[in-house]
Amino acid sequence: MPDILRYLTPTILFALVLLTALFCLFGWYWSLVRNSRGLLPHILLQGGTGVRLPPKPKFSFAGRCHPMVRLDWVLLVLVTAVYAATAFFRLGSTTAPTSFLSCAETGTSVTVSLTEPVLVSKLWYYPGLGTGGYNLEISSDGEHWSTLWTRTAEDGTSTEYYWADAADYAPGYHLEQNYDDLFKWLEVDPVNDLEVRYLRLTARVDRGPLELGELVLFDENGQAVDAAALSQDESPLFDEFSAVPEDISWYNSTYFDEIYHARTAYEHIRGIYPYEISHPPLGKLILGLGIQLFGMTPFGWRFMGTLFGVLMLPVLYVFLKNLFGKSIVAFCGTALFAFDFMHLTQTRIATIDTYGVFFILLMYYFMYRYLTLPAGTTFKEGAPWLFLSGLFWGIGAASKWTVIYGGVGLALLYFIGLWFKLRDWPRSQKDEPAVLVPLGPWLVKTLSFSVLCFVLLPAVIYVLSYLPYAYASGDMSLANLLNITWDNQVYMLTYHQGVHDTHPYESRWYQWIVDGRPILYYLDYQENNMKSAFAAFSNPVVCWGGLLALLSTAVRMVQKRCGRGLFIVIAYFSQLAPWFFIFRTTFAYHYFPSILFLVFALCYIFDEWIELEPEQGRTALCVTTGAAVLLYAAFYPVLIGLSVPRWYTTNCLQWFLSWPF
Repeated sequence: MPDILRYLTPTILFALVLLTALFCLFGWYWSLVRNSRGLLPHILLQGGTGVRLPPKPKFSFAGRCHPMVRLDWVLLVLVTAVYAATAFFRLGSTTAPTSFLSCAETGTSVTVSLTEPVLVSKLWYYPGLGTGGYNLEISSDGEHWSTLWTRTAEDGTSTEYYWADAADYAPGYHLEQNYDDLFKWLEVDPVNDLEVRYLRLTARVDRGPLELGELVLFDENGQAVDAAALSQDESPLFDEFSAVPEDISWYNSTYFDEIYHARTAYEHIRGIYPYEISHPPLGKLILGLGIQLFGMTPFGWRFMGTLFGVLMLPVLYVFLKNLFGKSIVAFCGTALFAFDFMHLTQTRIATIDTYGVFFILLMYYFMYRYLTLPAGTTFKEGAPWLFLSGLFWGIGAASKWTVIYGGVGLALLYFIGLWFKLRDWPRSQKDEPAVLVPLGPWLVKTLSFSVLCFVLLPAVIYVLSYLPYAYASGDMSLANLLNITWDNQVYMLTYHQGVHDTHPYESRWYQWIVDGRPILYYLDYQENNMKSAFAAFSNPVVCWGGLLALLSTAVRMVQKRCGRGLFIVIAYFSQLAPWFFIFRTTFAYHYFPSILFLVFALCYIFDEWIELEPEQGRTALCVTTGAAVLLYAAFYPVLIGLSVPRWYTTNCLQWFLSWPF
């Protein structure tokens, strides 16, 4: 009991109210289903009359794909535009240092002199590529030098910087540039202030080239000094004072896995063999397009992910309209996903998960279009849908391995659908001459083409995605490309199996499905009882309501022998089930692909509700969507890192103690 009580907070009342409302909502739905005899549709006899009910239906994916109408395009543009405005708002700084001091080897040194002395109270620096460190020395007269050094603070738990007489110390490279320090502003605040007119920087190169973008000196009043105006020498260390931010935050620096993926994208652009090779390359190549458009700035490395997050919505809307045929279901379903918390947070961070989810959505959409074709459809009519499904599965797999998990579900749906088509293939009837598609040739063509689309094409895409590795190695031969590709697969498998380090925000799949443990990406306590923080987790309406909807969809799938329900259940579990057997360190964002299909499950239930009771169903759908939008607005500050009073997050947003903001 104490372990349970320690997670309780006064704000848990918000969670209890929402959960009660959701259970009542689904209780209402199931009451309606029972009253409509939906649970007993296949009773053999009616009241002893001997009249048989219609035969039990067969599972089938075949059906009509409902087209878009003018209203759909209006609603699609509306929800996409509103979401895009919230997604691109304060996405990241459009400025950052672009000229770098490059040090090719250890011992590289640069000296800068100023026209007048400056009392230095602290300094900032902005590392670029490479890892290593710098020995920083300052002098007021050019003869007596002080070096930056570190020591353990009095509390014994932290390290503090101080200036020491360089004559008494060997060079110490205490201005560090580690792999997790790149493309972010770092602060050094020595305990003693010294006057500086001459500055000397000497590099230690661990992995080159070692690049330093900007060095900022602060005077005794804590004001940044435009050293370029005082410098007698031109130096890339002081040439971009306009790029210096007012403060250091996520807005102008890398955070979480951006330190890997944004850097890797930039290394591909520069033709440098990447440091981070724990995922396939294509996601980082897509990410790099934003850098090429807007420079190596926070906005540049986050742009493509946010754009793909926006582009998911039109695809989803068309998918839902094709699936259910109701504009209100397509609109509200798209809004539920648009205003899901994780959809916003994950697409604004420069990692590769966004691209995986985008291609998962596309590959399932085109597979669904193929499966809905009735048995007897010509090979030519079905081939484009198979090709597009395989194409986007291949592109997605070359972006992140989580798409391969979805490929298992895709294959299962394909073979189940193929069996349905073979079972229902039209046979010519006696005395009814008809032109029918021959089954044998159709099956041979379909299977052969499927191998091309889902095996050969993805394999080619996957191998070609490693061309930047081959280019950086200096050998573009096919043999080298294949060797690099194979070696990287071995490395990735070994790497991910070995990730078992504990993390304060790690979580398992059974926590994801109930929003049990969000992952905190950023936290900064500020003056005046303000704070800036954001975390990745799902909108409780989508997470909890979607889970109830998924369970209901599974039941109704069996009761109605419904192909649409089967499609949704398989798609959801193909993304989640592999995590049942993965015991490495995992986080809430791994649930992102599955959240997509929670929305499908919600739409499935509300679509049936509208079929049974149109007014009730529409009202329930709109109220549910409205609740999700209200929560999105309430939690928006802790989804993008806006500064808010601490009382607001504590008294309104921290529904559980495991929610870390």
